[in-house]
Amino acid sequence: MGINSTLVINAKGGVGKTTITTNLASYFASRGVPTTIADYDPQSSSLNWLAQRSADLPTIHGADLAPRAGLALQNGRRQIPLSTRQLILDAPAGPSRLLLQDLMQRTQSVLIPVAPSAIDIHATANFIKELLLIGQVRFRHIRVAVIANRVRNARPVYEPLERFVSSLGIAFLTRISDSDVYVDAVEKGLGIFDLPPEQCAAELREFQPIVHWLTGEAPLETEGAPPVTSNVIQLNVARA
Repeated sequence: MGINSTLVINAKGGVGKTTITTNLASYFASRGVPTTIADYDPQSSSLNWLAQRSADLPTIHGADLAPRAGLALQNGRRQIPLSTRQLILDAPAGPSRLLLQDLMQRTQSVLIPVAPSAIDIHATANFIKELLLIGQVRFRHIRVAVIANRVRNARPVYEPLERFVSSLGIAFLTRISDSDVYVDAVEKGLGIFDLPPEQCAAELREFQPIVHWLTGEAPLETEGAPPVTSNVIQLNVARA
């Protein structure tokens, strides 16, 4: 079997990539799917989340793939287990063109979280243009979707971005609220799929369109598009 890989990326920092990465990992792990987070961000937010995660929770592996000048990482920290079936690539803000090209060669699906500000939305629109040009998305049959993240209210701030991505044939999946549930969970190494459903029913519903888009699983209490399948690519991984 091959690895299904998902890249979480935005050139703009502070858009909540860790929230998307960690909760997506918790979803797959909670269903018994061997899952690995490959953290390319020098801030290592996803790996710090993993360090807080209890051994009693479903296992999620972590690989530190961030470039660090003058630091030779131990091989164990760079390995992606051969058993991995869902690989989530957590990219740094402002990736170089070379890194962006490398990441695009390793993924089938791209999730772009964007924060609710005019500056973030403008920067994201420019990044999407660059991604389509450099990443050869169409040529490689890579699927791309945008997620509104850290949403505080129902203001129509995202409407211009929704129109823009729709004109490019890119999905605008959902709006993830700026909820304390996500904040409290990440501080404990948890995702919303590790919590009792009654504690995070609203958060589970708003995250389901992401799961559906990636896997074809029907969203909870929402209407979704027909199941979507993606081509599986092989990734060179190290033995664990």
